[in-house]
Amino acid sequence: MSQTARASQGEVASDTTGNAYRSGFVAVVGRPNVGKSTLINALVGRQVAIASSRPETTRKAIRGILTTEKAQIVLVDTPGIHKPRTLLGKRLNEVVQDSLSQVDAIAFLLPADQEIGPGDRRILSRLRQDFASKGQDGSWHWKLPLIAIVTKIDELDRTDLMSKLVEITTFADFSDIVPVSALAVDNLDEVKRVLVDAMPAGPQMYPAGQVSEERPEDTVAELIRGAFLEELDDELPHSLAVVVDDVEMPGEGTEADGRPNDKALVHVSIYVERDSQKPIIIGRGAEHLVRVKKRLRTRVNRTLGVKAKLDLHVKVAKNWQGDPKQLQQLGF
Repeated sequence: MSQTARASQGEVASDTTGNAYRSGFVAVVGRPNVGKSTLINALVGRQVAIASSRPETTRKAIRGILTTEKAQIVLVDTPGIHKPRTLLGKRLNEVVQDSLSQVDAIAFLLPADQEIGPGDRRILSRLRQDFASKGQDGSWHWKLPLIAIVTKIDELDRTDLMSKLVEITTFADFSDIVPVSALAVDNLDEVKRVLVDAMPAGPQMYPAGQVSEERPEDTVAELIRGAFLEELDDELPHSLAVVVDDVEMPGEGTEADGRPNDKALVHVSIYVERDSQKPIIIGRGAEHLVRVKKRLRTRVNRTLGVKAKLDLHVKVAKNWQGDPKQLQQLGF
């Protein structure tokens, strides 16, 4: 929703102090594995995006909704911008471009414990193409706020952190630079304040209790994929994809013995690219499937609003990351 579209909804509300209510979209960008999902989950207060140490974990633009008394911010968790190695990688970069098309501010995440590298410079160059113009003096002028969020500050001592902040100051003309540790819950309030200040005046767009734009089925699919990331770590094939095929609500279907089901039955297909990858996902005696079900029981119930049972099936979709037809069927 653009600023124009929001303005057309009517007069802008005010908060309890009489100040105009603010609302808008923030694209959260950065190279893979810089803490985008972790930060969004911390700001929203609930898991709305998979957080993992594995690069290229995020595969779609997950929108987390942060609502305060003074503002509502939609945080768009984008896949990390990278050089694509597959058709899937190319599609993920296209998702980033779509996410950037109508935003009110950009949060550029830079990890405190890593050097600024080619990936960061590639992102900065791309952002300048879309959102900046170069003046006669050689300086860049941004059309919207570009905020540097320096993540993982708990990894550095104070002296090293100050040096990193100076380095980032010379990297680009950021409107603000905010250090934060989402895991240690350090300086999150300052991140919220800076993001709110960057938003235009506008009405509340979503109910106060809503924390994501995702359909419950999509959220469940991402929860399952995230659980396998935790369960298998380095063993997990990067080609794993998860699709919720159907959700039978209580009373709509039957158990194996013919009785009406008293829980929601969630039918899930888990796709890998090769037959040899199926045993990795299933585990000996289906141990991995069993542990994932147990791990997610409460979160799936909360997401669907009813007690639920996962029905997991592992399937092979050969070389799906490079097949346009299969990518479309899997939601990419």
